[in-house]
Amino acid sequence: MAWGVPPRPPSSKVQALYELCKRTFPSPSAAAGASSSPPPADAVRSISSLMDTITPADVGLRDDNVEDDRGHGFFESNFLKSSARVTRWAQPITYLHIYECDAFSIGIFCLPTSSVIPLHDHPGMTVLSKILYGSMHVKSYDWIEPTVLASSQPAKLAKLHTDDVRTAPCPTSVLYAQSGGNLHCFTSVSSCAVLDVLAPPYCEDVGRICTYFHDYPFSSLSAAGLAKVAGNPDTYAWLEAINTPVNIYMRSGMYTGPPVQELQT
Repeated sequence: MAWGVPPRPPSSKVQALYELCKRTFPSPSAAAGASSSPPPADAVRSISSLMDTITPADVGLRDDNVEDDRGHGFFESNFLKSSARVTRWAQPITYLHIYECDAFSIGIFCLPTSSVIPLHDHPGMTVLSKILYGSMHVKSYDWIEPTVLASSQPAKLAKLHTDDVRTAPCPTSVLYAQSGGNLHCFTSVSSCAVLDVLAPPYCEDVGRICTYFHDYPFSSLSAAGLAKVAGNPDTYAWLEAINTPVNIYMRSGMYTGPPVQELQT
């Protein structure tokens, strides 16, 4: 590059998102594990603002909500394409991998109608989610600190953060390690797609393991040493980790949007 010549702007919004994440999220050390510090709020706002502008076309998807026997209208599985008898529950959630390093990952989840990503956590992570098209019900919780345990079974108290339906276009949501609805589940109201940035990604070696949970109404269990909660008891729930494997019908799809050109370091 010639001296005095400014760098060329990113070639796509996907490239711009990658470059902004690259500047924002440092590579975590193995020692940091699940206790890494959250990124600066202004940097997260910049990423969120950029994601707000991303459309399905920007990531190689069609801007429609039409759900047919092909699954999502984007992934032409020969099996799904040739069978008109495939029920909606049999259609998989499809994940499109865009980019991943040890500091962050970028990808898209495409959900057919009525599919569910069960309640799960994001230990030590910042997660930004942008609904590209369609509608989904989002339910999320944050742990109560200090920890409150149930007296009768291994469940911990959490406070409801979100319980509503979000329809594109809508603002990018952000969750942090300790706030913002770190534990969440998605249920698609219509076929939908969600662009996700995870910083850092899950990594079993350093303790960032995805744990699934079952939620119980607050009134269904008694608390060990807790007489009452502040506010409406219906905004609290007991969350118990699911120790058996959780089977999610999910597959990898082919990302067909603009590629990421890695920056030289």
